[in-house]
Amino acid sequence: MGQNTYLMNRNKLLTMLHTYGRRFPTEKTTERFQSFVVAQPRCFERNCWCDGHVTASSLVLNEPRTHTLLTRHAKLRKWLQLGGHCDGDVNPLRVAQREAMEESGLDVIPIMNEVFDLDIHEIPVRGDEPAHYHYDVRFALQINGSDVYRISGESLDLRWVLLDEVSKYNSEESILRMIHKIRSIAR
Repeated sequence: MGQNTYLMNRNKLLTMLHTYGRRFPTEKTTERFQSFVVAQPRCFERNCWCDGHVTASSLVLNEPRTHTLLTRHAKLRKWLQLGGHCDGDVNPLRVAQREAMEESGLDVIPIMNEVFDLDIHEIPVRGDEPAHYHYDVRFALQINGSDVYRISGESLDLRWVLLDEVSKYNSEESILRMIHKIRSIAR
């Protein structure tokens, strides 16, 4: 992909981040995320090790929006939302949808097209990969049809969890922040 194409697509992400920052002005992550995208021309590439790379994930809800699908992540061994690396794909929403479908077998659609949440988290050294950061762009998705999932090789387990019980599976601020946000739009 040419440098001009990357610049154009980084600008699209920066516009999304700017919109997010206006909607959630008290969240401190936005400015750091924007600075990273500006500084890293290859931010969508998995092998961008300068500081990390952009990832995309989603809070997947059932149709009545009472439960979210969590994965027991095979490598990290904790309950998380579905998601993964952009691997060069410059459209984070498309990545979030693809990852949700690959990891669960479910057909998913956006609840909204805007960024739902942002998170920056450190990934420890693993094999040949140095410690780095995931600049995670998060979206709210909903299943489109059946809620019967299949477990992929990336997961030890998948589970529909009542929104009120997510903290029993993962009480990290990053996860609970998404649950708080989704409650305001899931009604």
